[in-house]
Amino acid sequence: MSSRAGSIEAVDGPVVTVADAQGISIAELVLVGDDHLLGEVIRLEGNTATVQVYENTGGLEPGEPVYGTGGPLSVELGPGIIGNIFDGLQRPLEVIETRTGAFVHRGVSIPPLDRQRQWLFHPSVRPGEEIHRGSVLGSVFESDLIEHRLLVPVRLHMGGVSRTMLAERVAAVTPGEHTVGDYVASVDVDHRETRLQMMQRWPVRHARPYRQRLLPDVPLITGQRVIDTFFPIAKGGTAAIPGGFGTGKTVTQHQLAKWSDADIVVYIGCGERGNEMTEVLIDFPMLVDPRSGKPLMQRTVLIANTSNMPVAAREASMYTGVTLAEYYRDMGYDVAVMADSTSRWAEALREIAGRLEELPAEEGFPAYLPSRLAEFYERAGRVVTLGGMNGSVTIVGAVSPPGGNFSEPVTQNTLRFVRCFWALDKSLAAARHFPAINWIESYSEYLDSVEGWWSKNVFNDWRGLRNRAMGVLQEENHLQQIVKLVGADALPDEQRLVLETARMLREGFLQQNAMDPIDTYTTPQKQVAMLRSMMRFYERGREIVARGAPVIRLRELSIVAHLIRMKNEVPNDRLTEIDDIGLALDRQLNELESEYL
Repeated sequence: MSSRAGSIEAVDGPVVTVADAQGISIAELVLVGDDHLLGEVIRLEGNTATVQVYENTGGLEPGEPVYGTGGPLSVELGPGIIGNIFDGLQRPLEVIETRTGAFVHRGVSIPPLDRQRQWLFHPSVRPGEEIHRGSVLGSVFESDLIEHRLLVPVRLHMGGVSRTMLAERVAAVTPGEHTVGDYVASVDVDHRETRLQMMQRWPVRHARPYRQRLLPDVPLITGQRVIDTFFPIAKGGTAAIPGGFGTGKTVTQHQLAKWSDADIVVYIGCGERGNEMTEVLIDFPMLVDPRSGKPLMQRTVLIANTSNMPVAAREASMYTGVTLAEYYRDMGYDVAVMADSTSRWAEALREIAGRLEELPAEEGFPAYLPSRLAEFYERAGRVVTLGGMNGSVTIVGAVSPPGGNFSEPVTQNTLRFVRCFWALDKSLAAARHFPAINWIESYSEYLDSVEGWWSKNVFNDWRGLRNRAMGVLQEENHLQQIVKLVGADALPDEQRLVLETARMLREGFLQQNAMDPIDTYTTPQKQVAMLRSMMRFYERGREIVARGAPVIRLRELSIVAHLIRMKNEVPNDRLTEIDDIGLALDRQLNELESEYL
């Protein structure tokens, strides 16, 4: 219930000054003006409050009322989130379009979750059974792919008082069809019956609690070879994809959303251009989940907040997205958050800080930019939930540095809080090498963590194989400086073999065609098989060159073309063909070696 909390004194873009502020608190959600625009209190000085408004403030006048809501900016959690498209304030855009047209009108207030839709509730508890916060009450099938597990709220509201949910006993459960606003169970608290709905609310700026944090030792398999093999990310990990315009940030995130082995994907389009976001909104509903054959939207949530939408809402969109991800994590799911892009989020912080006349730091960004980035990325993690299940939130944030300059503040501060860095290279993109991840500048701090999983499930010397291939690529990088001066022909054959092997790795392994039905996704087993074949060529080649064979003879072997083309010629389920290529490689190398014995 809202109550009058003051009146508008001044308006400066998205920042509104409220006079005679009464009964409101910092971070409280307020309704501004006669149109009830959504805003948040960010400063209190005496009887004056400063509010950042999440909607267009055009037309607001001094003297209009401001109403307090009594609570912080929160999201609704319950069945109906999956497959939906929200704005940064969790307003359902598809519903808004059907009611008000293609544009979001000011002050529009539509519940995020459909209040009319019926969900078939299957209880998993019985009367008299003991439950605690985070326990699973029951489930509904939110889509063909996702079983929505209804959780006991962390806090109960009794007679207007909120208290932490401890161990209580189920008083009653009501199976059958219900709306999100219906009561489906009740618990006995201090000899009083408290009823529980399908739906609950959670403040977006507060991380949801969990029982225990786990080590990030299980990789998030993406099917992208340069990521999985060279710069892996763990489930519950954090990664940054910085790159200038046209380097493929959005396409890379689309590939991760489609092919990663996360159960649920939350895609946040924060401040991106409208045409890019339109492409996402058109493409995602048409994509097919490769694991199930069902529409990908049946395990996806989209949050659209384009660059022409109110700037303050960009900041809220990031917190909204990660809160929805934590909710599904608490059900025991692995959730991947694609944030595109954190640079636009930081620009929103800069604009708000400028209007508040706060002391600017580097390049005009507020001094609290690092703490806000840390606050966001720290909500990633692989955990044991309050209900005793394992779940994870993996955050992949795109960064859009102006001109591709990685020394700018957002990129540099992001590097402090992420453990995986996929540096997109404009020169690689210009050469049509995608993903344009620079293997020299990129790094992953999860190599030690996930090595055990790879050794146990795929190949026992995965780390050694990866390091040997990386050594070839790094040596080639050093040799390129010499090649630019004197040319490759002036190098000894041992170094020319390095150049040839590195070319094979670049074209046959690191480069991956997202549009090719075979090459778009590579299983871990195929990745290892491909890399073993290529490194076999290099290691046997060194022995043969040492016997006096010229590198040109190795390059002319017919098997070399097959080594490069096996990425899009050998399907993931026919790895014996790579074994055949390996046998042919050994046969041709043996024939060449015999000439120099």
